[in-house]
Amino acid sequence: MSKLIDCSKVIVKDSNTDKGVGAYASCDIKLGDIVEYGLMRRVDTDGNQNPYLFTWSDDRTIWAYASGCATFYNTSKQPNVKMDRYFNEDRFVITALQDIKEGDELMHTYRSLQWRKCFQELNDKL
Repeated sequence: MSKLIDCSKVIVKDSNTDKGVGAYASCDIKLGDIVEYGLMRRVDTDGNQNPYLFTWSDDRTIWAYASGCATFYNTSKQPNVKMDRYFNEDRFVITALQDIKEGDELMHTYRSLQWRKCFQELNDKL
């Protein structure tokens, strides 16, 4: 039986900044390595106001929450990881965009950063 969720290369801890908590590398990670993979659960709600839900369709009508540590990744316009979404399979894979050292914060660019109401103030700061 293969694992459906693996976040063993990630820890979540207080970021000691105004961001609250964040996801961090628990070991050195090489460019192209899978950092984390997991499952998504769809929810029947409008996620525009909820920053903890993920846009889970190309047409912006489906929302989901993530397994593992994915919910705790903060955003950056210079990310060190990317999230690939497999909508039809309700799963995701997060991959390193560069070499990452143990202890580095894992940052990706939120897919909906530009248009979601709950990210407006955050987007203005970046």
